[in-house]
Amino acid sequence: MAAADVMVDNSLPAHLEAGEPPEARGLRRDEVRLLVSNVARDSIDHARFHDLPRWLSPGDLLVVNTSGTLNAALPVEAQHGDSLELHVSTQLPGGFWIVEVRRLEAGASLPYRESRAGSRLRLPAEGHATLLAPYPLGDALESPSRLWLAAVQLPCPVLEYLARYGRPIRYRYVKTGWPGSMYQTVFATEPGSAEMPSAGRPFTPELVTRLVALGVQIAPLLLHTGVASLESHEPPYEEFFHVPSSTAERVNAARQNGHRIVAVGTTVVRALETVTNERGTTSPGEGWTSLVVTPERPLRSVQGLISGFHEPEATHLMMLEQLCGRAHLDRAYEEARRIGYLWHEFGDSHLILRE
Repeated sequence: MAAADVMVDNSLPAHLEAGEPPEARGLRRDEVRLLVSNVARDSIDHARFHDLPRWLSPGDLLVVNTSGTLNAALPVEAQHGDSLELHVSTQLPGGFWIVEVRRLEAGASLPYRESRAGSRLRLPAEGHATLLAPYPLGDALESPSRLWLAAVQLPCPVLEYLARYGRPIRYRYVKTGWPGSMYQTVFATEPGSAEMPSAGRPFTPELVTRLVALGVQIAPLLLHTGVASLESHEPPYEEFFHVPSSTAERVNAARQNGHRIVAVGTTVVRALETVTNERGTTSPGEGWTSLVVTPERPLRSVQGLISGFHEPEATHLMMLEQLCGRAHLDRAYEEARRIGYLWHEFGDSHLILRE
């Protein structure tokens, strides 16, 4: 089933796009709205994110992504003198990156399809990026592409360089630039994501403390997200992940003891599904995953998910459909639209509990 088939209405009105962080609207992070889908009862409830403990029980396990967000957007100058923007997406060994070239418009950026293999881009402070081949590699090196394998040469270490010259990636619906701190979650420990693993953004230290006091467990894993580039909606490509042995053990123990495993974000689901076998046993693992959850592939690892709201064409909707079913998902999204829930990384949240 195509992702576009999941939702009947293919449009997202501008007033439902979160164009600024909730803090700019006078809210704490955990005061964003929370739509709660209970699939077993086929019920939908409305709350605030700080009400999350109401729907979790002692022994339930939240699995969180500890990847931190990079200042992954860099100003670049093309060989013909045009001012563009380079989104560094995924770091590979040996000084290579997967990157996307974008054109600037009103402070944000839009897709730029004029680049070709061999193009050399000038970065700040005598840095350079050379586009080597389309990614993924298709029929011909000279083909146009959204993503590129690039050789990136920088005058200092990557994190230092991005902190000094980069800014967080933002799309057309975010009208004003915000500091990098607005794009970090409370769980972030290892920088590496081109875009924020945003499902974890509404958590605050106070809310985490309340959950732990209730007896809810929290276990970490790592998945570095690449660029989403919401205009394209193609399936996600390979992303680096690491599931520690301690997390795999806690996932298996919670499942064996009848507790729910709730993923904080679709990134967590991708990582867990990659290392969970058909019998539902989760193993530790590290590497690259291109896994896509669809209605034809049953979920093996989780009974719940905390997520934002996804655009009608987004492939993540297939994952949500697998968790709660097409009819419930359509009804939940219709309700969210009717009431005015906000979409995207600074928007509201959706808790889905299958049991």
